[in-house]
Amino acid sequence: MWCRGIRGATTADDNTREAILSATTELLQRIVDANGLKVDDVASAFFTASPDLNAEYPALAARLIGWTGVALMCAHEMSVPWGLARCIRVLIHWNTVKSADQVAHVYIKGAERLRDLPQTA
Repeated sequence: MWCRGIRGATTADDNTREAILSATTELLQRIVDANGLKVDDVASAFFTASPDLNAEYPALAARLIGWTGVALMCAHEMSVPWGLARCIRVLIHWNTVKSADQVAHVYIKGAERLRDLPQTA
């Protein structure tokens, strides 16, 4: 068994508690569905939010869906000029027998563009 990282990102419609929790819940559910993830196999999850989101902790969504024994942490994302507004990211540390190339990373609601940001030399 290995500890693998699952990455994901989404956007919240607004800087409100409801929008942040809704977006985060949807993202987590899609990650669970895409990977067959079981909460008992999750070691921890690290959430970031862009600086324009501060109405609620995204990690609360994980608690509300039953991730009560998982170590959770939140932080603000770096503020870069081309950063995505109202963005929530997660890095989940998952104990699994799957190889790294079998892990499905999930980017939704405009966050897909994070995968295509220009690289600098």
